[in-house]
Amino acid sequence: MTKWRGIVEADGSIQTSMRYLVRAKLKPGGEAKLLRAIEDETLGAGSVAQGEYLRNMKDARLFEDGTARWVEVCYCPTPLLEERPYWEEHFELTKVQDAHDRSRCRDQNGAEPWACGNCDCTERLEKKIAKSGKPFLDELKRST
Repeated sequence: MTKWRGIVEADGSIQTSMRYLVRAKLKPGGEAKLLRAIEDETLGAGSVAQGEYLRNMKDARLFEDGTARWVEVCYCPTPLLEERPYWEEHFELTKVQDAHDRSRCRDQNGAEPWACGNCDCTERLEKKIAKSGKPFLDELKRST
């Protein structure tokens, strides 16, 4: 029996999902442009994941090293394949890593397809991030 590994696309490629811890530095001078895109809800316009970008910015935290950090759900075969061009318009992505052990991912191990959308696997990490640093959006507003 074949294990569920994601969605099989028309071209035969497999689309998997995962949660990633994203660390990124805002590009110099880009504060106003990013804030405008968030407030106008145009951040990620044209992407299937547009709502995720806005949620990410609401949840992002700014750390002392200057990085913004958030946990992102991604259904691409390559981490942030869809999202990367949108993020790189505003950020330098300094590190993108699995937010939890893939072997325990219910989507990856076949227990529950599309589990990442409503999964609580990164709840502890997200709570830890939420208590660290400063709210990114508040700091972005202060800096513009």
